[in-house]
Amino acid sequence: MKNLLAFDLGASNGRAILGQLDGGKLHLRELHRFENNYIEMNGVFYWDLPYLFNQLKLGLLAFRQANVGELDCFGIDTWGVDYGLLDRNGHLLGNPRAYRYAVDADAEAVWKTVDFPTLFARTGIANNNFNTLYQLYRRKCEGDVALENAETLLLLPDLLGYFLTGEKKSEYTEVTTSMLYNPTAKDWDWQTIRELGLPEKIFTPIDRAGMLRGKLRPELAAELGLNQANFAAVGTHDTASAVAAIPGSGSFAFCSSGTWSLFGVETDHPILTDSVRDANFTNEGTIQGGFRPLKNIMGLWLIQECRRDWQKQGKNYSWNEIVIEAEKAEPLRSIVDADYGEFFAGGDMVKKIQDFCRKTNQPVPETVGQIARCIYESLALKYRWALERLEQIKGERIGQLNIVGGGIQNKLLNQMAADAIDRPVVTGPIEGAAIGNLLAQAMALGEIRSMDELRDVVRASEPVSRYEPNHTPAWQAAYERLLALL
Repeated sequence: MKNLLAFDLGASNGRAILGQLDGGKLHLRELHRFENNYIEMNGVFYWDLPYLFNQLKLGLLAFRQANVGELDCFGIDTWGVDYGLLDRNGHLLGNPRAYRYAVDADAEAVWKTVDFPTLFARTGIANNNFNTLYQLYRRKCEGDVALENAETLLLLPDLLGYFLTGEKKSEYTEVTTSMLYNPTAKDWDWQTIRELGLPEKIFTPIDRAGMLRGKLRPELAAELGLNQANFAAVGTHDTASAVAAIPGSGSFAFCSSGTWSLFGVETDHPILTDSVRDANFTNEGTIQGGFRPLKNIMGLWLIQECRRDWQKQGKNYSWNEIVIEAEKAEPLRSIVDADYGEFFAGGDMVKKIQDFCRKTNQPVPETVGQIARCIYESLALKYRWALERLEQIKGERIGQLNIVGGGIQNKLLNQMAADAIDRPVVTGPIEGAAIGNLLAQAMALGEIRSMDELRDVVRASEPVSRYEPNHTPAWQAAYERLLALL
């Protein structure tokens, strides 16, 4: 039996999850959980890297205290695009900036030198103002001292891995989120890097999920009372790990449901057509070295922000209480475009949703239930929009939707998704990213030999739920309203 440890970090929380692979089944146990939030200082949003690093150490300590033997391997996955800079001595040049700091002007500044159609043709990545490329160019234009003195750039999961192991490499799935990778050349997009005058020396060699990459630093192993466990490159982009853990087969679309809803399909090659570009779909990497044409949909961020608004008013609703209130509300009364630009930044989300409905001459949601139902139904309808475009991209009908991640705990949203898309929805596993992370470690250790075998382990280990569609004329009418809004 192998002891594997997945660090799965999201933009709102992180976990250390023990995975024990035994007889073709994976057994999970959460050992440590912690909150994660960006911090604003002087108008800039940062991630607190020393805090995150310490939480990883506490996760390793929790493994030792579990008394299950030696640690065979560990791996790290996080969200995409964000990075840190190291100086020539390997020291951190300030806390990493958070993607929520990005503004549209960052992208527009790049386009003066390399326009978006050219960037998409080179990288296959959608236009999101927070792409690593845009973030870096902003710092160059500002004359940022950290960038000028940087020797190394590491994306966030690789940065945390470096501080645990000393290894400086960049894993493929995370690199593909940056808008700095050329899938045709299968390397960094050196042409764009040179045209924008970004420092070439900071980009490190790229490796793949399922490869070993060093061991726990000896001084950390001694401090924590652990063996020098192997460190594996996993699908370091959490969506890549989550999609790897989907137990689907045949023609299916996936949705990794959390703060973002990452909605897409798997392909062997990037799809770089004008229609994909114009729909603002992106081509991110899979752990098997292929691609995930997908759409970033704003996701449960909308309800997370509303809940923060309610908490500031002294109303501490649980997630379950919010769903119960939504169930009581009138169906399909008001809908919004989940990707409306004003929704991207945090704060005053309730007011932003109300303002959207007011501007579009819809009933304004007032109660917790009305607002929550508006969000859930709007997400389900945006899933249909994304599914239809994926069918156009693939040139074939997609038979079902597989949803993974923490969002599947919202059974009301799962049923709404089935009703909106008029397809069966299969949900599970909840811990998709952690499971994909753990099984990529097993692959690195030679315990799993292929993606088919990996997904066989998922099917043997994790229960799934199925939601049958009830697509009514009311859902069809609501979808036509969404199309008019878009």
